Amino acid sequence: MNHLSLRNQPAQTAAAKARTFPSTPNPDDAARRRADKNVRLPLLALLLGAGLLVGASLPAADGITNIRASQRPGTNLVDIRYDLGTINTEGLIVAVAVSTNGGLAYDLPATHFTGDVGFGVTAGTNKWVVWDAVRDWPDGFSTNVFFRITASDVAQGMALIPAGSFTMGNCMDPGEGDGDELPLHSVDVSAFYMDRYEVTKALWDEVYQWATNHGYSFEYGAQGKAANHPAHSITWYDAVKWCNARSEKEGRVPAYYTSAAQTAVYRTWQINVQNDWVKWTNGYRLPTEAEWEKAARGGVAGHRFPWSDTDKIQHSRANYYSTYSTSEYVYDSSPTPGYHPMFFNGVEPYSSPVGYFAANGYGLYDMAGNMWEWCWDWYSSGYYRGSPRRGPANNGAVAGARHCG
Repeated sequence: MNHLSLRNQPAQTAAAKARTFPSTPNPDDAARRRADKNVRLPLLALLLGAGLLVGASLPAADGITNIRASQRPGTNLVDIRYDLGTINTEGLIVAVAVSTNGGLAYDLPATHFTGDVGFGVTAGTNKWVVWDAVRDWPDGFSTNVFFRITASDVAQGMALIPAGSFTMGNCMDPGEGDGDELPLHSVDVSAFYMDRYEVTKALWDEVYQWATNHGYSFEYGAQGKAANHPAHSITWYDAVKWCNARSEKEGRVPAYYTSAAQTAVYRTWQINVQNDWVKWTNGYRLPTEAEWEKAARGGVAGHRFPWSDTDKIQHSRANYYSTYSTSEYVYDSSPTPGYHPMFFNGVEPYSSPVGYFAANGYGLYDMAGNMWEWCWDWYSSGYYRGSPRRGPANNGAVAGARHCG
């Protein structure tokens, strides 16, 4: 039922744990290290390409300083520049919010930003963000446009997955695996962060307890063999609601809503959340199929598993059911057939503690074996023939369906 992009044999219990992504915290959360700056932009007939009169630079503050902006003559593009100071070598999460009423509310649903925005923005001067205003604000006009830029640290336990394109699909023998893993195609994915570990039963329970006391309901919840083992047997709906609860618990803006208006947070019942009901750059969320596979590959291409020194698998590398004795999979060379002897104790599921095996090149653990993992996309046997070539942070939506292998 749940998804594992790499087609090795996982332990025989489906997991729906949500490796999730953080985004911009609540700007009122002073406990997080962040800078919050506003720039007033009297916008003169944006759609006609008139110029922007930029207010004076704001006083210096820790993090973000020297914000300035201008509209490109004859276009609907707005250039926003700023300086960022941080000692965090992995970078910060930078977000831009837009107000069209003089800063009373930053409620314009603006998402079409490119450049030095999003995850992994490092220190430097003259950072550059481009806003394609007409895509977020068609027919818009205001003389009181404000921008707010926030920069925040990454949540602990996250690994940066850098932006870039990768080849998606079964890159080995075309006769190997299933037809729904082909054709090979290039996908451009924006940078994002992912949990280094599968969501443990302890973390699930912590968020679950908070959620059920704050208006959330879950149909089934989750199981787990031990506190440091992955949570499993979770429905997609409960996983999505849990992501929202984790966001709200930490003071972040949730990702999932009950309609395209994106006003009512998804907290109850089983709702088929659609692509345009998602704030893709906010809160914790499930990875798309492409994001998951890019992350699983660990920065290397042309290999079957998350490691690059061999294209074979053994119990020394992952917790899975080995079929070496039957030669069902030629790449399975484990000297110990069947379930992993370390975890085959007669009590199902035969899961292993998170992080038991070595991480991949991005610092992610258990991207092969242990438990299956939920993704966002719907499943379709022809998904790879028409799946989007750009990730959600680039185009604001993901076409197709929720993909579970």
